[in-house]
Amino acid sequence: MAQVKHRTTSAHNQITVEDTGGYRLLRFNGSMETRMWLRNPLHGHFEYTEYFQLPLLWNPHAKRVLIMGLGGGSAQRAFAHYYPDVHVDTVELDPAVAKVAKQFFHVKETPKHKIHISDGRTFLRLNDKLQYEVILMDAYTSNQFGTNIPYHLATKEFFTLAAQRLAPNGALAFNVIGTYNDWRSDVVGAMYQTMKSVFPHVYHFPASDSKNIVLIGIKDKAGLTAATLKAKVDALRQARPKLPQFFGQRLRRIRASAPPTAARARVLTDNFSPKSGLLTKP
Repeated sequence: MAQVKHRTTSAHNQITVEDTGGYRLLRFNGSMETRMWLRNPLHGHFEYTEYFQLPLLWNPHAKRVLIMGLGGGSAQRAFAHYYPDVHVDTVELDPAVAKVAKQFFHVKETPKHKIHISDGRTFLRLNDKLQYEVILMDAYTSNQFGTNIPYHLATKEFFTLAAQRLAPNGALAFNVIGTYNDWRSDVVGAMYQTMKSVFPHVYHFPASDSKNIVLIGIKDKAGLTAATLKAKVDALRQARPKLPQFFGQRLRRIRASAPPTAARARVLTDNFSPKSGLLTKP
């Protein structure tokens, strides 16, 4: 039986922290957001968070990474451990989430990790002097019906703004909750089409333990081939000798072709909000 360690209601979420079966769970409005193994906080997380390290293929010597969405800080803990020289800016809308992440999920603010309480798009717009090699998107809203992508963080205008804040060969990774052919597959197709309208190449990686697909948009106009991919992996392993052992296994799941639903999907824009509530349905 789960043991509730903390429960609070903020302006944005009903937040619950509970321990069960050796894991610590973070829930927003009943939806599970983070899973962490109590014996080792670097383990027990959802697999999709490991795909957030793949943009380093295009930036093996990355110095600045922006993460939108904190939750329980799975990605932040990984970067602090495996890439301690990288400066990470985390943008989180809910100050109560930041407090819980620090108190219950080993998230720390350090000279290399700063948490900014802000809306993600507003942060990008106001900080036009900052440049990142990698931007990671894991910002979601949730309610009693499910977890949803904030629409203003999923439009062509947003991705254009994000691309302007990326280095010339920068990469943006977006966690999309959905599947290729069934549940929320229309969301996956629309997100792919929208990112493809801004980035020359979009690759995607399906998680094996959850219904998450991570899309990665690349500013570099040169697409991947078997030879260039191997060269990038070799360069990254040389630059990062302590690269996690699971890295190669995750890389084998790469897909370059468009998801099946992309062909019928429209590009999402600030002026086009699907009447069906594409990004906000349960």
